[in-house]
Amino acid sequence: MDLEPRPPAGDLEEAVSVFVGHRGRLFGIAYRVLGSVVEAEDVVQEVWLRWQKTDRSAVVSPVAFLSSTTTRLAINVAQSARVRRETYIGPWLPEPIDTSSDPEVGAQRAEALELALLLVLEKLSPVERAAYVLREAFDYGYPEIADMLHISPVYVRKIVSRARKHLSDEQRESVDAGEHRRLLNAFVSAARTGDVASLEALLAPDATSLSDGNGLRACARIPVLGRARIAKLATYSRLWRDAEPRLVDANGRMGVMCYRDGEPATFLTVAASKEGIHKVMWVFAPSKIAAFLASRSRGATASGRPDGTAAMTQPRRLTSHGHGCHTSPGCPVMSA
Repeated sequence: MDLEPRPPAGDLEEAVSVFVGHRGRLFGIAYRVLGSVVEAEDVVQEVWLRWQKTDRSAVVSPVAFLSSTTTRLAINVAQSARVRRETYIGPWLPEPIDTSSDPEVGAQRAEALELALLLVLEKLSPVERAAYVLREAFDYGYPEIADMLHISPVYVRKIVSRARKHLSDEQRESVDAGEHRRLLNAFVSAARTGDVASLEALLAPDATSLSDGNGLRACARIPVLGRARIAKLATYSRLWRDAEPRLVDANGRMGVMCYRDGEPATFLTVAASKEGIHKVMWVFAPSKIAAFLASRSRGATASGRPDGTAAMTQPRRLTSHGHGCHTSPGCPVMSA
């Protein structure tokens, strides 16, 4: 027998309306802190459950309450994720997200969204990452961030400044969207035709190629370094045989999804500066490909039904993320 008192229908409808109105922002915070679409959705689902159970009449600012709860939950998940990733086989890349229908993923500014930057953010502690995201992507004030993280505003300023310095040391100034698309198109065209010389000309001298597959099906377990080696591996014929590359909007930049037999198999994007392409990122893990495809309908289906209650009544179970590659065994892009 259910002995818990049920909130009045009108109260629940108001709770749903408030939550749905801020859901994009909450997802945007969680995704940037975690680099995972699936984990971010789980955090947002948990926030909804807590929002249902809280005494909302005592909440002065719903957006502050929801953002604060999301941030703290995301930090907790990030801390456990860091431990899990210690056993990850080979390079780990953030799950790409489709931003064609939601370019900023709930942010006031499209900061801390590019895949390469999310990868650099992983080098920060979860608290540093959260403070940086709240400040740079969502323009929260230092006192607001201090309240969310339960630390002093002075310390918030310190860790945000430290995060900025760390990122400036690691991150290069990106080319604009048009040049990024040109370089990506040129990379794919040269790779498919086996034009090693053209590929080398596109790459920065210290370019790195990362392949995320968690070690399955001979996926790379170490980064591939240098123009010559990356160009040679990227032109491996079996990588492109029967592949149909399609441009996609991923993390605010252009990416490529390669299909085989009508099924998505590999995601590819690059990071580039004025020196050329300095990072090539391949995602082969089926769970991450699936998360990208699912993210296309995230905005449309986030609320489940028009009133938003269908998908926000039961928590999703956190899945164990299986990974694998859809490429041929022994492909040198993965097995080098």
